[in-house]
Amino acid sequence: MTKHSETPRQQIEALRSEIEHHEYLYYVEDAPVLTDAQYDKLMNRLKALEAEHPELITPESPTQRVGGKVKEGFAKVAHSRPMLSLDNAYNEEEFRAWAQRVQDSLHANDTLRFVCEFKLDGLSLALHYGPAEHGGAKLLRGLTRGDGTTGEDVTSNVRTMKSVPLTISAAKLKAAGLPQTFEVRGEVVMPQAAFMKLNQEREAAGQSPAANPRNAAAGTLRTVEPSIVAQRRLDLYAYFLLDGDGEFLLPYQSEALAALKAAGFRTNANSATVDSVDAVLEFIAAAEQRRDTLGYEIDGIVIKVDSVQQQRRLGFTGKAPRWAVAYKFPARGAVTRLNDVLFQIGRSGKLTPVAALEPVPIGGITVARATLHNPDEIARLGVRIGDYVAVERGGDVIPKITEVVEDKDHPRGTREIVFPARCPRCKQPIVKPEGEIDFRCVNASCPARLSEELLHYASRGVMNIEGLGESMVAQLMGHALNEPTSLSEVEAAEQPGAPLDPIAAEMAATDEETTADEPTRKALVRTVADLYKLTEADLVALERVGAKTAQSLLQQIERSKQAPLYRVILGLGIRHVGERTAQDLANTFGSLDAIMAASEDELVQAEGIGPVVAKTIVEWFTISSNRALVEALRAAGLQFTAEKKVVGTALAGKTFVLTGTLPTLTREEAKEKIEAAGGKVSGGVSKRTSYVVAGEDAGSKLDKARDLNVPVLDEAALLELLA
Repeated sequence: MTKHSETPRQQIEALRSEIEHHEYLYYVEDAPVLTDAQYDKLMNRLKALEAEHPELITPESPTQRVGGKVKEGFAKVAHSRPMLSLDNAYNEEEFRAWAQRVQDSLHANDTLRFVCEFKLDGLSLALHYGPAEHGGAKLLRGLTRGDGTTGEDVTSNVRTMKSVPLTISAAKLKAAGLPQTFEVRGEVVMPQAAFMKLNQEREAAGQSPAANPRNAAAGTLRTVEPSIVAQRRLDLYAYFLLDGDGEFLLPYQSEALAALKAAGFRTNANSATVDSVDAVLEFIAAAEQRRDTLGYEIDGIVIKVDSVQQQRRLGFTGKAPRWAVAYKFPARGAVTRLNDVLFQIGRSGKLTPVAALEPVPIGGITVARATLHNPDEIARLGVRIGDYVAVERGGDVIPKITEVVEDKDHPRGTREIVFPARCPRCKQPIVKPEGEIDFRCVNASCPARLSEELLHYASRGVMNIEGLGESMVAQLMGHALNEPTSLSEVEAAEQPGAPLDPIAAEMAATDEETTADEPTRKALVRTVADLYKLTEADLVALERVGAKTAQSLLQQIERSKQAPLYRVILGLGIRHVGERTAQDLANTFGSLDAIMAASEDELVQAEGIGPVVAKTIVEWFTISSNRALVEALRAAGLQFTAEKKVVGTALAGKTFVLTGTLPTLTREEAKEKIEAAGGKVSGGVSKRTSYVVAGEDAGSKLDKARDLNVPVLDEAALLELLA
């Protein structure tokens, strides 16, 4: 405890150290010694002292774990080395074959040791640490995996995770044998207890439950409100230790795990270093028996060659290291009855058949639905309503039907699965476009499609309109959201005289009565452009919407007008146009008008645009209602232009690796310049590397470049090459 004779600075530093120690015991060791009330007393004392002496507040203080709201989404940052995926082995035979390939690739007399670690079912995270005062280290940046090469900067959210050290003392660094600059990679998971609590809260608020802990963890980490992240327990389990250039710091993976633990990081206690394939298989068998008792999800075991020297000799394939493999547990399954088929309509109009199952527990989760994908999958399975089917949780997450079970205890069903001739919601004809396997509703005004379009438009990766969730969308549409329709309901609705869906009826300006169980209100929104016409009076007239909520939503909608052109393109919902394609279109054409005017031949000249995508884009803009939507968005004041990016050819075919600190350019700026000139930037040095660009404090990548005789440039030489 602090002494009153100490200075305020000394008292604050002592309190911070004490709180950090107890956070480590609670969140890393799972061995708390204080009650919640005792912990809160320490924290409140620290807050009071910092309030009296604001000049002593530092970003690393435990009171600062929850920072301000993220203003404009997350910046994209290149990884020091790619965060690759792993190859999989699904049985003993495949694992033994992998181990034999490893042994064959090394010297005959090489001794192999393997490190076995639980494969946690979460999301990967990279943490960068740098020098702090008094010889310690502090958290500088946290990045998601992203596409493996570039991740999103989620530092503000990572800081709220109490299993992540904000600072590491010089004493701990010394004990762990770590420098002040290093990188940690690990897996972020949401414990099952926290996941259940989250879903209870969502259901109480009238929201749909999260699908699984992995999705919940990923969604939480990418929210733009750090206070929300702080409320939901996320744990980081560290598993890799790298230097400032992304090279392995220690000669053995087992030593890296020990060093991470010594430095104060949470590592998974369920790991082992073994010296034979049989010992690995024993570890796998024991882990599979325990997987339902852990309190968090695992879907297999990761096996790594322990020696980093051997790892380097084994190298990589195009997407995965040869020195590691993921042994995936068999999907957990059960047999149950298919009671009905539901039809879900997506924002592109695609009808997806969903199996309505007799609820059955699989791996601790009650499964009542499973996707049937499309008509071809139904035909392949030969499934009928009333059949008993084998159901697995693919990847332990998504339920799927693997086969029909037929024996004396499981008789076959007799009712065929037939796709509807008309859309269950708007009653317009269902079509099957030539060359496609899916049935689609082609009515752009279909209320089922509109609800999905609104949710897509408001999503974080598109226009990022917070507060426009499922409940609000339902109210704005004046109707329940896009719930699946059963085959029985479809058949009843296709009888002569069946009523239209209420919103479809209103949109068609008919006088037909609505169904008794689906009361309708006047729809405030019929296209995404109508969002920009909403007023506070419109919103406060809705259920459970007060003035504060209304004002907040209107502010979010207004802010969305500043979204860049590529997000506007993405928000239009054109088939086959994802984020990367939208960026390519914006960079190449510079305006939405130029894209609308482009022919198929002109579109395919853009990077990443193929004939199918070009045809879809041209067809989309030929539809009058779509052009009307574009004009309505233009009138609302959205961004319709962007700066064209012209990719040069001076460095075409050249691959660069950046290391160290350059005099005037950040790594991201150097990367942008190289890519603008047609070059590529890689995270690791190999014989295929064209140049290594080295700055101050260049690390092992520079040494490796010299070993491989790869040309080395300084910043001045790079700029000369660019010129």
